[in-house]
Amino acid sequence: MKKVVLSLALVAFLGLSLNSCRETKEKTEDAVENASDAAGDAMDNAADAANDAVNDVKDAAEDAADEASDAMDDAKDAANDAVDSVKEGAQEMANDAKDAANDVKDAANDAAEKVKEAGKNAADKIKGN
Repeated sequence: MKKVVLSLALVAFLGLSLNSCRETKEKTEDAVENASDAAGDAMDNAADAANDAVNDVKDAAEDAADEASDAMDDAKDAANDAVDSVKEGAQEMANDAKDAANDVKDAANDAAEKVKEAGKNAADKIKGN
């Protein structure tokens, strides 16, 4: 009877051990699966973060290019304005010089008329005397 009880105890012990190993195996498989899922999620998150960073860099580069283009357009407009201003100033100076030349011509003509008149008056006085 001792052998039967010991045999039953041994069978019960082995049976419980096998169940316990199966549970441990299942728990281990679950843990491995969870770890694998977590690693996959982490990789996905890292890939998403890398893509976001690339997009941010692209956006920043596009913004910088737009700003540089705007700055160049502003500089071009300023240069064109300066050229136009110089042209206008040169035109005004030419007009002023022309007006001054006309004033000198008019003054010379007036002076010539006065000289002629003074000469006539002098000749009339000489004739009249």
